[in-house]
Amino acid sequence: MIRDISRALGQIGDPRFRKVLFLGLGITVGLLFLFYIATAWIVAWAVPDTVTLPWIGQIGWINDIASGASVLGAMFLSSFLMMPVASAFTGMFLDQVADAVEVKHYPHLPDVRPTPFVETLGDTFSFLGVMILANIAAFILYLFFIPFAPFIFWALNGFLLGREYFQLVAMRRLGAAGAKAMRKKYAGQIWILGGLMAIPLTVPVLNLIVPIIGAASFTHFYHRLARD
Repeated sequence: MIRDISRALGQIGDPRFRKVLFLGLGITVGLLFLFYIATAWIVAWAVPDTVTLPWIGQIGWINDIASGASVLGAMFLSSFLMMPVASAFTGMFLDQVADAVEVKHYPHLPDVRPTPFVETLGDTFSFLGVMILANIAAFILYLFFIPFAPFIFWALNGFLLGREYFQLVAMRRLGAAGAKAMRKKYAGQIWILGGLMAIPLTVPVLNLIVPIIGAASFTHFYHRLARD
């Protein structure tokens, strides 16, 4: 597995890797910006400009405080969810990462049928929903088991990333049913490699390239298992 990751890192300068990274980040940043605007607009609409309190009188700064607090809250929430969101939207283009790895390292393989965009989009939103809900649920566990929070995070996201990336890579060659069967057979190894991918998620900036390295590593991992 370390060799799979090393070979993936060795190709990090590939222009096709950078293209996928920038596409995923561009979509994520754009959506987060819209999220901030929508949050501020909803609060401004819901909170009155002035509030009259007994013995105090009219207060006109409630709306400003609520708007500022909502933006700060949205920024905190987005910092917590940025990685799952970036990972999911970068996942829309990870086929290109697998293609780049196979062209360089496995040129003898036949071409694969490109995954239809509608199917990719559906998988993306499905994965995004699972990632967000799972990480929100895990956040509650963090509060009760603070010393174990990093391990819970790595185990949870390692499982999710491993499952998603292996399925994405394997189904290109085996189809959905074949990929699922192979994933069940090697579930433990897939979880371990996914966990190794999840560790850098806690490192700012580095976590943004995890989807790229993850897809490339799992491409090598899949072909090693298929060969053996």
